[in-house]
Amino acid sequence: MRIAIASGKGGTGKTTLSVNLAYALEMPVQLLDCDVEEPNSRLFLEANEVKEEVISIPVPEVDEALCDSCGECAKFCEYNAIAVLGTKPMIFPEMCHGCGGCMRICPQSAIKEVDNRIGTVKTFESGEVTLLQGCLDVGAAMAPPLIHAVKKRQAAGKVVILDAPPGTSCPVIAAIQDVDFVVLITEPTPFGLNDLVLAVDMVRVLSLPFGVVINRVGAGDNRVHDYCAEENIPVILEIPDDRRIAEAYSRGELIVQALPEYKPVFVDLHTRIKKMVEAGRISVELPL
Repeated sequence: MRIAIASGKGGTGKTTLSVNLAYALEMPVQLLDCDVEEPNSRLFLEANEVKEEVISIPVPEVDEALCDSCGECAKFCEYNAIAVLGTKPMIFPEMCHGCGGCMRICPQSAIKEVDNRIGTVKTFESGEVTLLQGCLDVGAAMAPPLIHAVKKRQAAGKVVILDAPPGTSCPVIAAIQDVDFVVLITEPTPFGLNDLVLAVDMVRVLSLPFGVVINRVGAGDNRVHDYCAEENIPVILEIPDDRRIAEAYSRGELIVQALPEYKPVFVDLHTRIKKMVEAGRISVELPL
């Protein structure tokens, strides 16, 4: 089963939930850190690095001896990665999505593809948890291809937990679009509610089953609870505003290790998600 942990905004506890859920299950788990611009799941695991892979995407390279500056490649490119200003084409690799269309449309067959590095995928082992961490290179702009590279390394027969990027933009869509269940974690504040509404709209458009985890309960108000009740959205876990959790987090410790009484809470969360997926009880239809 593939479970994505997502949030409408950063700082709600997405990574905290991901790593503690993975560690609490005590079974073979793959934890995919798909927040490739700021991967931090590794900070909470005592893990050994076993592999590092360089990830590249294909970008065009022009053979100027064959090119007649017709400009068809620039007209085709939807992302303005090629410019023809009365000269030979100028290529902007950081804007290229690697679709290969320019190479196929070139009348002179003057374009070939070369690899352009965008980042790495590192594999770590920590007990039953295998962490796959994507790390986007500094200056690289294309997060989705690296996220897809992380997801391609999923192994069959394991629970897969994806730590998605925050927000509702393209990297988040790339991370969650084909999972079995999405956990939207939020906080009981006006900002938390505002971004939760955006995230709910996103998963409903994608027709994904989902539930909400409310973190730091007791530190805000009841507007998130009221919204979930009005929208018939299941609140599948409430994590209290426990100072001990914050202290453990500040030391880089897992909640389930520092505070063992919370371990059954995360195990129960997985059980609830599994039952909801199997029963297919979650409505993902757009509200009338």
